[in-house]
Amino acid sequence: MNDNAPVRAVLADDERLMRDQLRARLAEVWPELEIVAEARNGLEAVELVAQQRPDIVFLDIRMPGLTGVDAARQIAQLPPRDDGDEDEPLPEIVFITAYDQYAVEAFEQGVADYVLKPAERERLQLTVERLRKRLAARRGEGEDAPAATNMQQLLHRLAAQLNPASAPRYLEWIQAGVGNAIQMIPVQEVLFFVSDEKYTRVQTAQVEALIRKPIKELVDELDPQRFWQIHRSTLVAVNAISGVTRDFRGRQIVSVRGHPQKLEVSRSYNGLFKGM
Repeated sequence: MNDNAPVRAVLADDERLMRDQLRARLAEVWPELEIVAEARNGLEAVELVAQQRPDIVFLDIRMPGLTGVDAARQIAQLPPRDDGDEDEPLPEIVFITAYDQYAVEAFEQGVADYVLKPAERERLQLTVERLRKRLAARRGEGEDAPAATNMQQLLHRLAAQLNPASAPRYLEWIQAGVGNAIQMIPVQEVLFFVSDEKYTRVQTAQVEALIRKPIKELVDELDPQRFWQIHRSTLVAVNAISGVTRDFRGRQIVSVRGHPQKLEVSRSYNGLFKGM
């Protein structure tokens, strides 16, 4: 993010009065903030974030069509812009909610902030201070931003709370092509997944296979406690990580136990390996 560029935000709430009230409060506590778009539901929010690429997204947790939590999960998997950097950072997420139990968990995890409806000036001022610190951390001016994978874990839990009937059942097997054959690969044997435009490579200690399922779908189907996303195109098994180093550009590089490949960590996921 350019230090001199205005901070840009998208607001998403299905209630127009709530959007108006939040916009007015934000203008009071952060007049430099630029509201570039407003969404009336979760689907619109994802589309507008893809178009506008804001620094911050304010998401109502309960919206028709697509909840704020599900919208956040999709936003976290958006591909970079055509003219953008593959390492483009993810936007900061702030949940808007009338349900304190969801907000408290997001706050305690330290990976998202929240605003209770209706937005009060003092509480919103605290949110603004936190957001300024997070955005400064992206420029290396502060402490590491919270790990993006912690956000994924939080979103999985919040989604299950919002709709217990749809609590995820994580994949245990991967059906993949190996040569001319189809092979069933136990998920527990997978070291990492790496995607290109058409296929995702599944790597175990003995087998390299291809599947057509993209990383953005695998993220929702694999246990986030067992697999960490370290790049938009890469998932790695936590127990397969043997170490993390830095290359000549200062980028974090993951070494995989039992395999020679080195996996690059994008900036959005640097917080996974604090102290490196």
